[in-house]
Amino acid sequence: MDDQVCRRALVRGKVQGVWFRASTQKRARQLGVDGWAHNMPNGDVEVLMCGAPTAVAALEQWLHQGPPLAKVQSVESESAAPIAVVGFTTG
Repeated sequence: MDDQVCRRALVRGKVQGVWFRASTQKRARQLGVDGWAHNMPNGDVEVLMCGAPTAVAALEQWLHQGPPLAKVQSVESESAAPIAVVGFTTG
């Protein structure tokens, strides 16, 4: 995992009920990024992204727009400790 990075992002706005998690999963798989996207009780979506630095950066940039029905207000992200995660899940 030396050549991988992990980042955690909190996405705010109209991001639940608009296929945000499923679209994030699809984009992550296209980029070869592992991790997950979860709905938070307050309406935000939390995303963990692990993979090659350029792929993680591309997914993080995509989060600012999201799928067509989403209305992203903000994305706060930070480095996360590398973890062994395989695939990209939603929950």
